[in-house]
Amino acid sequence: MTLYPNKLNFKVKRLSPDELPEAVALIWEVFSEFEAPEYSKEGVRAFRAALDDGERNKAMAFYGAFSAGELIGVLAVRKPQHIGYFFVKAEYQRKGVGRALFETMCLDYERKEFTVNSSPYAVEIYRKLGFEPTGAEQVESGIRYAPMKFG
Repeated sequence: MTLYPNKLNFKVKRLSPDELPEAVALIWEVFSEFEAPEYSKEGVRAFRAALDDGERNKAMAFYGAFSAGELIGVLAVRKPQHIGYFFVKAEYQRKGVGRALFETMCLDYERKEFTVNSSPYAVEIYRKLGFEPTGAEQVESGIRYAPMKFG
């Protein structure tokens, strides 16, 4: 577990399987607030279906940021080093939580190369972390995304 001493005094760690339901709930909460309004009904349904896919989630490494025992952010990565989820609660955004999640996750990988299909909302966030676009925005099953790469 990595402690980030700052105003929030939050900790980041890899999540256990028992903590996945809380992570899924946070992801849905943040997605519903920031991204769902920009998605078609088909896109929202497709996102929810992916989020509810227990086998898919078991195959991912989830990381969580905690402040005062509360889960405030989640990052999940699947093979081969592709970020599948990256969400931080509204009141904790722009406070270093996302960067801390990303940096902690990077410690577990020898090769520092990652890909992501970024939502339009998160493209600038990924750019600030060092990701670059690798193609034009796409739509698949109603989900808009821009392919990006780090490293």
